[in-house]
Amino acid sequence: MKHDAAEFRKLGHEVVEWMANYFADPARFPVTPTMRPGDLIDRLPRSGPLTGEPLAKSVEDFYKLVMPAVVHWNHPRFLNYFGCSASTPAVLAEMLVSVVNTNGFNWTASPAVAELEEVALGWLRQWMGISSNFFGIIYDTASTSTLHALAAAREVSDPDSRQKGTRPGLRIYCSDQAHSSVDKAVLTLGIGLDNLQKIESDAQFSMKPDLLEARIQADLAAGLLPCVIVATIGTTSTTSSDPLREVLEIAKKYKLWLHVDTAYAGVTAMLPEYAAWFDGLSEADSIVVNPHKWMFVTVDTSVLYTRHPKVLRRAFTYNPEYLTSSQDPRAVNLMDYGFQLGRRFRAVKLWFVMRYFGLEGIQKVLRGHMVLARNFQALVEADERFELTAPTPFSTVCFRLKGSDPVNRELLARVNATHDTFISQTILHGRFCLRVAVGNIATEQEDMEAVWQLIQREADSIL
Repeated sequence: MKHDAAEFRKLGHEVVEWMANYFADPARFPVTPTMRPGDLIDRLPRSGPLTGEPLAKSVEDFYKLVMPAVVHWNHPRFLNYFGCSASTPAVLAEMLVSVVNTNGFNWTASPAVAELEEVALGWLRQWMGISSNFFGIIYDTASTSTLHALAAAREVSDPDSRQKGTRPGLRIYCSDQAHSSVDKAVLTLGIGLDNLQKIESDAQFSMKPDLLEARIQADLAAGLLPCVIVATIGTTSTTSSDPLREVLEIAKKYKLWLHVDTAYAGVTAMLPEYAAWFDGLSEADSIVVNPHKWMFVTVDTSVLYTRHPKVLRRAFTYNPEYLTSSQDPRAVNLMDYGFQLGRRFRAVKLWFVMRYFGLEGIQKVLRGHMVLARNFQALVEADERFELTAPTPFSTVCFRLKGSDPVNRELLARVNATHDTFISQTILHGRFCLRVAVGNIATEQEDMEAVWQLIQREADSIL
């Protein structure tokens, strides 16, 4: 069956019109759907059609059936997790990439994929102030980026692992505030959770360097093999940061790989006033940052930078004859730097976004979001019924209603049950806390004030 250009053109214009209207006012939708698990499944046929249906029917059912089940991450009052709001240049790029549908696993398969990725990641590296000796590659999420970083670190500490498997006693170190992706990477690589050493954090939720060093020394004395330290700038619960310079010096002292997880906060390295948070970043062995979080690139776009591309390549290269490609030194075969073969053309949306906003445009939005978070923090502090539970270094505020955990759980449930906003929770020092993360491109002061009024109203009802 050939493409129906006329039908595509007609529906395409209608869909783009719908998309433009969506971007113009995402707030007209409830932030979260009013549905129960299984509702969408029950509304759809149990089997696919025997004969083809008009494409217009699928579009209609998307609006009628799928949209009511969507959580609107583009909504200005979506304040859960970390923002992943889309921007118009990223969406246009996705449209173009979908049409081209190129698979750039190696240079021969699609030179554009490899070379535009190199250019776009070079620009991002420069904006973040990362040294030019870092190689960059785009994966889907930070979980995948961190897994590859740990695999590269293992390649250095345990080079026989490719043939014999990970040797017993290979040790990984991170803060007790580190993201669960570190745990999953350790599981996936066969290192084992018993070998993941979580270092206690201080009152500011930062890793304690003295305890880190003591744990490394104890492991060495026990005949174990310290491998890699994972430091975080912008943790998931509180957006706290580990003392990078101190952790870096420990990594150097014991010749360990240092991986820096700054998936959320890494883009703030573009702000001169945040330079101190990233002191030593260019001396790390690998870094992960997610442009799909706070840089308005559509999901999924995670960037891994490493000073050791040859090590990363050695950890994953395995090429049968049918995948042999150009041997020119400028021809980068991205399949050699990870476990995946097929590769989407993700660099286009990053390239479009960077060109559309420019460095100054991105900086303006980031600063604006941090002002919104500080203003929200001030509202919390002004209400004696509430208390802050963590510092607000970036754009996430952690707080709670003074009282029991059940009271705070009820408050969260009531706020989210309105479907007018969507906020999250965490456990800090054993206490249940509410968490508001600013990161949506459309969020404004009036949205933050409306959410705070909603929280106050529900607190009034509970108390």
